[in-house]
This record gives sequence, structure tokens and C-alpha cells, in this order.
Amino acid sequence: MRRERVGPVFWELFSLQEECELEKFVYVDELKPGFRNVNLYVKAIEKIAERDVVSRRDGSKHKLAEFTVGDETGVVLLTLWDERIEEVKLGKVYKISNGYTTLHQGSMRLNVGKYGSIEPVEDRDIEEVNTENDVSKRKFREFGRRDRRSRW
Repeated sequence: MRRERVGPVFWELFSLQEECELEKFVYVDELKPGFRNVNLYVKAIEKIAERDVVSRRDGSKHKLAEFTVGDETGVVLLTLWDERIEEVKLGKVYKISNGYTTLHQGSMRLNVGKYGSIEPVEDRDIEEVNTENDVSKRKFREFGRRDRRSRW
């Protein structure tokens, strides 16, 4: 991809996405919107909310929950669906493989998705989570998304 053909903001996000696609582990404070194939270790700190939602695509009902998870560098909101919600226990350390980041109303979220995994680990401990650095509270501008109510 050539930089001249895309805007500078997209180029920066694309370059950051490429960096994260390597088989390496990142820390929470390194996460940026649009990352794919994210691998990291996090500790589950708090269950924020759980609610029932209806899919816009097919009308099916699902459970959705958000957890605060983090490591020594910061915390981020993790969104989980259906049976994955029950897999997470507060205070435990998890390995997230092939996760991705999205923006929801300008705030970053960490997601596992159907191609990712979240597994408890016993051989790694995160003693102290840096709750002062909440990367989900950073506001980002969403590109390429239009208001659902407008035509354009």
C-alpha cells in the first residue's frame, strides 16, 4: 500500500495494525484502535455490565458483558458474548490470542471474537494492575462511520 493513496491518519493506523500482526505479545498501553491478531495477558478486574441484546442481522438474542481487564501498564474494556462471559472469573489471569480492538462511541474496546480465544493461565501472575491508565477512556475519532440516522 502506498502512503500517497491513503490519508495520513489511515496510514498511521494501518502501520500500527501491521506491527501487531506479528506473533508477539503486547501490553495494554500499546493497544490502538484497529489492531488485529492481538495477543496479550490480562487480569480480570471488574465486571461492568451484562445485558441481553438482539442481533440486528438475524433477530437472535445474545448476552453481552463488559469487563475491565488489565496488566502492569493499564486497563481496557473487554467485550464478551454469550458463553464466553461465564469463562471469565474476576482476579484470574488470562491469555487472549487473536483478539482485536474496535471503537464504540469513540472509546476503544478489546474483543475476542469467534476466531480468537481467551484462556486462563496458571504460570503467569500480574501482581499489580495499573488502573490509573484506562485506555478505554481515551477518546478517538471514528473514521469511515456515518450516523445511522442520516442517509450520507
